[in-house]
Amino acid sequence: MPALTVITIVYNNVRDIERTIKSVLNQTHKNLEYIIIDGKSTDGTMAVIDKYRTQISKVVSEPDKGIYDAMNKGLAMAKGDYILFMNSGDEIYDEHTVEEVFASTPGADIYYGETEMYNDNWESLGRRRHEAPEQFDWTSFKYGMNISHQAIYIKKSITEPYDLKYKYSADIDWIIKAAKKSSSIVNVHRYVAKYLVGGMSKKKHRESLKERFKIFTKYYGLIPNILNHIIIAGNLVFYFAKHRRTND
Repeated sequence: MPALTVITIVYNNVRDIERTIKSVLNQTHKNLEYIIIDGKSTDGTMAVIDKYRTQISKVVSEPDKGIYDAMNKGLAMAKGDYILFMNSGDEIYDEHTVEEVFASTPGADIYYGETEMYNDNWESLGRRRHEAPEQFDWTSFKYGMNISHQAIYIKKSITEPYDLKYKYSADIDWIIKAAKKSSSIVNVHRYVAKYLVGGMSKKKHRESLKERFKIFTKYYGLIPNILNHIIIAGNLVFYFAKHRRTND
């Protein structure tokens, strides 16, 4: 049973934090370290966390320099063999998820699966638009981020701290770096996460897209990246046209 460290980043999210905590603590996989990094919440979030403090491995509540700085704090504390980020508002898919992920193929460097999207009222929106690829490697993001951050388990030994020069898309850079070092990446062929739509990258969509373009250019080259974005734009037009016909 590999040890998994789950890290939750939260700031002033009293409405959703309990759902996330329960989804982690209810896992049938028991070799699990749980770290919560709170950005000094003032809305009652810490009172909810305190209800479960005896079951949580580590809790930190202090100001930070942004979400990826907070993630780096959790990463530095983690003692597990694998890392999973499950931020406030998101959930591990069901109580057997972690156990089944590790049972799929023992000893992989990276495991990944599918994500179900939820709106602000916690109503399912179905699978995310970018379907998880059948096979994944460090080049797989060239047509967009097709695995969500909450749906990927990465061996800690191949991770690095998040690059804080990126404010909205450092998770893409982080995953690509780890994938480049990986020799075994496993698709678990199941839903592994529930994702609450509307995070920072959605609120700052334009800035996030600019950062993504820089990151993809760094790894894939400028000309290939421009050509890939033409394909991305075409896929987007096709997706919305298809769904408009379905809704009509």
